[in-house]
Amino acid sequence: MNQPDNTIAVNVVVELTPNSLQAIVENAKRITGRNEKGHYKVETADKVGEMISRFLAENNFEDFVNNSENYNPTRTSRKF
Repeated sequence: MNQPDNTIAVNVVVELTPNSLQAIVENAKRITGRNEKGHYKVETADKVGEMISRFLAENNFEDFVNNSENYNPTRTSRKF
């Protein structure tokens, strides 16, 4: 995955629903298509990282982490 300017790559464990993972895999396969042998050539882990990175960038993750109220363990969700 190409890294935008002024960012660093961080390897973390992320929890997501099986439906989210399935959607990423299915959409990536559909977009990529099969190779000449009929196989899909998709790096699922890279695609998951790309999708999460895009989501964070598009939903202003910096503002989210700068707000100390978001560190409250009883707070479970944020609306986008």
